[in-house]
Amino acid sequence: MSRRSLSKMWPFGLWLLVFYCIWLGLVVWGDEWESIRAHWGIALAMALGSYVAGSTPMGGGTVGFPVLVLLFDMPGSLGRNFGLAVQSIGMVSAGVYILAARRPIDWGLLKPAMLGSLIGMPLGATVIAPYVPDLWVKLTFAVVWCSFGIMHLIKLRELVETEGVSDLWRDWDRWIGLAVGLTGGIVASLTGVGIDMLIYATLVLLYRADLKIAIPTSVVIMAFTSVVGIGWNVFLSRLNPSFYYMDPEVYANWLAAAPVVALGAPFGALIVNLISRTPTLLAVSMLCILQFVWTIVQEGVTGMALAASIAAVLAVNGLFHLLYQCGNDRPILEDLHLEVPTAEVPMEWADAED
Repeated sequence: MSRRSLSKMWPFGLWLLVFYCIWLGLVVWGDEWESIRAHWGIALAMALGSYVAGSTPMGGGTVGFPVLVLLFDMPGSLGRNFGLAVQSIGMVSAGVYILAARRPIDWGLLKPAMLGSLIGMPLGATVIAPYVPDLWVKLTFAVVWCSFGIMHLIKLRELVETEGVSDLWRDWDRWIGLAVGLTGGIVASLTGVGIDMLIYATLVLLYRADLKIAIPTSVVIMAFTSVVGIGWNVFLSRLNPSFYYMDPEVYANWLAAAPVVALGAPFGALIVNLISRTPTLLAVSMLCILQFVWTIVQEGVTGMALAASIAAVLAVNGLFHLLYQCGNDRPILEDLHLEVPTAEVPMEWADAED
């Protein structure tokens, strides 16, 4: 990296300085050293989780959620809130790095998705999440990421070879982004992740976007949604502590993992531009499928619940296939009586780093 490139990274350096000063102040002021030592396991797990968060379209909660709720047998609500809390540091850190390094971002889709998330996340956290049984929170997480893993295994070669981005649906950015943000915000209000996967899938399947565009865009939307989500959940827990309960373990786990993810996520964002994405995406896709099996076995899911979970995986993959076909076939637009763009619409990307 040249001296000129390094000089552009001062916002990232400033962010790290501010964060570590605040984190150290919290630890010293609250005498939290023993708590950090007691929660070293989640910090270790998030070393991997933060790398995954920065180098793939999956938030750190993708690792944090199953570790807490499947390995440590914690409730799904704790996994969700921890995922949002830790991503509010890790994904924000990766996002600041991405913006400072001027990685390409699809702002045309991202801006309306952020607006949708600003509506969907608080809405889901307030009126949906409290009423969803813990098992269904776990199954929702398992279904979403299993579907994502299967999609990647099927389309991996094509995804990693794609360059640039299609303008076929560019006139519909506002409505597509708003729908993705609203839907993804509600999903994230249940599981702590999901909106990053939805915007990524939309970009790579419908817009045929290069992974160099799709992954940074997914990181930024997850960072934004995580901050909105954990902020809103803390507000709700203060407003009505008995109904919108937030386990104190969320803060204890966050305190142990935050200093790890603050560096781990941007490290993943850096490394992914230096090595092939194929091995990382292949390994993570397999883990997504395995965690589905793990959830089904550990929770003893049988009968109608098992059938519904498998049907949901098939349905989500059916949606992915529809997105792919819409991105591939101009006649589909004509069949739906939609206007087909004929001229290129300039993209609002950050300048890519040389």
